[in-house]
Parts: sequence; structure tokens; C-alpha cells
Amino acid sequence: MRVMFAASEAMPLVKTGGLADVVGALPKALAKCGVDVTVVLPKYGEIPKAIADAVTTIAIMEVQLGWRRQYCGIQEVTVDGVRFLLIDNEFYFKRGYLYGYGDEAERFAFFSFAVLEMLDKLEVMPDIIHCHDWQTGLIPFLLKTRYANRPGYRDIRTVYTIHNLQYQGVFSRELLQDLLATGDDSFTEDSLEFYGAASCMKAGIRFADKLSTVSNTYAYEIQTEAYGEKLDGVLRQRSHDLWGIINGIDTEVYDPMNDPHIAVPYRDSLAKKSQNKTALQQELGLPVDASVPMIGIVSRLTGQKGFDLIADILPTLLKDNLQLVVLGSGEPGIEDMLREALRIHPRKVALWFGFNEGLARRIYAASDMYLMPSRFEPCGLSQLIALRYRSVPIVRETGGLVDTVEPYNEFTGTGTGFTFGPPTSHDLLFTVRRALSFYGKPEQWATIVANGGKQDYGWDASARLYNKLYREVVS
Repeated sequence: MRVMFAASEAMPLVKTGGLADVVGALPKALAKCGVDVTVVLPKYGEIPKAIADAVTTIAIMEVQLGWRRQYCGIQEVTVDGVRFLLIDNEFYFKRGYLYGYGDEAERFAFFSFAVLEMLDKLEVMPDIIHCHDWQTGLIPFLLKTRYANRPGYRDIRTVYTIHNLQYQGVFSRELLQDLLATGDDSFTEDSLEFYGAASCMKAGIRFADKLSTVSNTYAYEIQTEAYGEKLDGVLRQRSHDLWGIINGIDTEVYDPMNDPHIAVPYRDSLAKKSQNKTALQQELGLPVDASVPMIGIVSRLTGQKGFDLIADILPTLLKDNLQLVVLGSGEPGIEDMLREALRIHPRKVALWFGFNEGLARRIYAASDMYLMPSRFEPCGLSQLIALRYRSVPIVRETGGLVDTVEPYNEFTGTGTGFTFGPPTSHDLLFTVRRALSFYGKPEQWATIVANGGKQDYGWDASARLYNKLYREVVS
């Protein structure tokens, strides 16, 4: 079976978040199931020079985008055994950042058209185009409308994966009508129309043959008004086509036994893990003391991630004997809150604003606990990485977090972390302090860590489910 992934980012070429990890790792796991995956991406200026210099141009064409006729190059490169096709247009993609520009609709409408126009240039058509998030939501719509009668296109099926329903690619109706050169019939309730505007995410949900999202619980949650981001009705209509498949992580990339970024390699040895904590304490200027519990956070600093709850409890929590290490960037108010905590408790708090892959790995390796009190979390990869690095997750019971972290039961000795339900600061503080109390009981703490070490974090089981989904969609 031939599957083409269409996405806006993928490791190891470009990354801003978990989407890149998924699109980079899943094709390798699918290959074990006999699925031949090609990944198509925009050719960003941020792609590492060694990879960009290795590309081969296989086609040059023009793409019609409304009244615009734009250059498009198709380039090919193989990285880590995965074939990548790059959509080359420097005007749209050779910029300082991947996202955040005023012409996002035009950039990714161009990308969607280019993906479909490119198929004629390939030796073999894909059986399935697997589209990821709003940036590719127009592809199923265009395939079912604009390209429906083009020879060779009719048998192509589409799968659309929702990685985060909050980001929908909503633009004015007039703008998308101009870019797509389409009539009023495409902007109805059953098509792209979204509360007077137009939604690329809705296009994918409406027109793809099958839908998936990144955990079983999130698949249920997004069909409710609380989590549905005004698309819950559409998702309920397509509930029979919606699969929840949990993400995995690349266990070769995230391996504390072979991680070049950390101080001391380890697997299950808490003594060696502790050496990584003292090394990080020294690196960040914290008091060096292996007995002090360290809580780590590597995250976007946004309300979705529960930082309002953290803000409520932080003054109280920092009175306890602990250290807090935070890596991330985001909302200015959250950054200011953390700076104030650092000012008051310079011996208990360490901050790094921005992203640093090496430091992120060292935080996972050093931290005893990993805090992730998200208000919603489609899947979450950080808790999986934390478990892989034997850092005990403290999470809210939502989305992929409840699907991957089993609450510790001191009576049965089962469980891999600590969880809480209601999104309140009281419940968060109680749960963090409960985790700290068990950290003070070495035998029970070792049991919790060992339980986490027995979990399967890889992609193989999920890849088998995607393979089953692909076979269902082509049948």
C-alpha cells in the first residue's frame, strides 16, 4: 500500500511541536507493516543545510491559485530511510519562521494545490493521502471537488488526522473563495462555511474518507460541546468514521541509555538518574543536592497547558522542599509569572525561555517528576518521554494523558504516575503534594518508577491500527 503523508512539519527536517515528531516517526513504524510512506512538506528555509543540499529536483511546474500562477519545484530527499518530497517556493516558505504570517491562508492553499498537482508528475499515484491538521485540510475538499474527474485521481482515498482541534485555519469566506476560485456552493453548512467565515479544519473533517485523532479519550471529548471548538456537531455526524489512535514516540531517539545530550547514560538505575539531576543543578546554578525532589516542565507556556493552575499554587508550592525547572516560551503573562517566582526563589526555580533540545532531554533525565496539568491535551508526547526517562508524570485526566498515565494505587502497587480530574488549583496542589509524599518513601517511589519503565512507548501498536484504518478506507 502506498500512502502519502501531507503535513506542515516533520522531524528531522523542521519542528515546532509534537506534529513533527509524529510525522517523522510514524512512517518508519508503518514500513514494518508493509506500508510504503512518502512524506510531502513545504521546503522551508529552516531545513538543515545538510538535508537541503542533498535534494534532487524531480519536476518543475506552475500552480494556479485563484488569479495567481505561481512557480513550484518538486524536490526529493531520503532521510533515515524515509522519502521526503519538498514543495519549493521561496516566496511562501523561505522565511524566518514556519508560521505566524498574514498570508497563512495563501501559503497553505498553495501547498494543498501543489500536493495534488504534483501527483501527475510521480511515477506511481498513492492509494491514500494522509493529511495532518488544518494546513492540509483543503486537500480532501479539493480532491473531492476540483480533482474528482481528473484521470488517476478518482481512486485516491484520504485520511485526515486532527492533532489539535483548537487550531482550525479559519479565514474569511471572501479570501478562501478568491484563493480557491470557487463559487458560493462551497461555502454552505455542509461544506467550508464556519459561522460566517470558512474553516480549513472543517474542510478536512467534512470531505476526508476517514478521520482520526491522537487518543481514544480525545476522540470522545471533541464530540462534546466543552472540547469540540464549535465543530462537535460535525464530528458527531461523522463519529462512525472517527478513530482514536494514541501517538507513540521514537524510542531510538528518546533513549536515556544512548542520549548524547545527557550527562550519564542509564536505563532503570535511579542512582545514575540522580547523577543527571546533580549535573543539571550544577548547569543551571541550583543548589546541588540529589535528595531534593526536582519537578520538570518542557512545554508551550499557554493556558491550554494549565499554567493558570500552576500560577495559583506556585507561591504555596515553593514553600516546600523542591526544585522547579521550566523550559518553554509562550504567553507573556505566564513568562512574567515564572520570572517573579524565580526572583523570589532563586535557589528553587530555574527557567529557560525558548527551546533547546539538549536542555529538554537533560530536564527529562534529571527530573524526578514531570508536571503536565493541561486543561486539554489531544495526546501529549511529553508524558511519554518523561516515562521513558523514568520521570514520574503528574497530569490532569484529559485526552491522551488519561490514556497513557495510570494513577498510582498505594494499596495494589500499580500505576505509573499521579493524576487529578477537576481543573482546579486545589486538586493540582493536592496531587503534587501527594507525589512528593511518595518521593519520601524510597521503596514505593522505586515501584512507581519501575511500573513506568514497563510501558511500551513506541509506535508499533499504533502503526498496526493505522494500517488497519488504511485497509478499511481503501476497501
